Amino acid sequence: MDIYYRYSKYLKEKYGVKTYKLPVNIPVSCPNRDGFLSEGGCSFCGEMGAGFENYPASMSVKEQLEKNKTYIGNKYGAEKFIAYFQNFSNTYLPVEKLLKYLEEATEVNDIAAIILSTRPDCINNVYLKKIKEKMEKKVPEINLGLELGLQTVNYHTLTRVNRGHTLGEVIDAILNAQKYNFEIGIHLILNLPGDNMVDVIENAKIISALKVDNVKLHALYIREGTEFAEKYKKGEFDIIPLEEYVERVITFLEYLDPQIAIQRLLGRAPEEKTLFANWDKSWWKIYNIIIEEMKKRKTYQGKKFEYLQGKALKKFIK
Repeated sequence: MDIYYRYSKYLKEKYGVKTYKLPVNIPVSCPNRDGFLSEGGCSFCGEMGAGFENYPASMSVKEQLEKNKTYIGNKYGAEKFIAYFQNFSNTYLPVEKLLKYLEEATEVNDIAAIILSTRPDCINNVYLKKIKEKMEKKVPEINLGLELGLQTVNYHTLTRVNRGHTLGEVIDAILNAQKYNFEIGIHLILNLPGDNMVDVIENAKIISALKVDNVKLHALYIREGTEFAEKYKKGEFDIIPLEEYVERVITFLEYLDPQIAIQRLLGRAPEEKTLFANWDKSWWKIYNIIIEEMKKRKTYQGKKFEYLQGKALKKFIK
């Protein structure tokens, strides 16, 4: 029995061969940075966003995909690929312009899916319908997906970290996207200041109840130029110890629906201008600590997944 449902296994089952993501960077911003909602952005988000290893947005989508495809295909033996529009809010632009970028991605061979990373308040039925109709007409065999930055289900924490939305917008975005058969991925940070183990468990329960397809876990890192960086330097908040993060990941997995694939258990950050990342350890060492502890406890994803479908009625059902 697997300790957790790996995203690589999910992709192999879905597409039949080894499948890898190819990051794409397009010139978009975020309504929480450009002044529409706020100019400061989320308290943890740096100027580079999440795509610090990407090619520049000035390079065409097709060229980025071709270059990444050659490198990743040769290195990992991948046969199919996902065009992953990764950095900032990739649906925060006029829909016709977005469609041109998506069409360019379809010009690359062996693209099995297109996934857009974005904010839940940058999703609506008009965009979903137009994307779905355009792609089904042009390349019906390509799957479509969204990765939504939720970070936490604790709406008090979402307000404190200046997300610009709360839980309601996330639920709305997921339900709307599922109507159009978009695959749904969720990003979570399990150690935001103010969150505790109750929030960790509720994260697992809510995304399980919403039947998302996959989840990507992050450990909070501190980038220069962010609100968190200033507070961190002033000693205004503490980051939980590594042992507590390990405990949170294990607990999260225990409560998570075993059919939800896990993209990763923690992320990475650029070394330059990063004040704190992964307790000064490489990500794979922390990963190994988590896995070894789960083996020691004989625990696994979904071990405590028994709370949905009217738990109280189970006493009457044989």
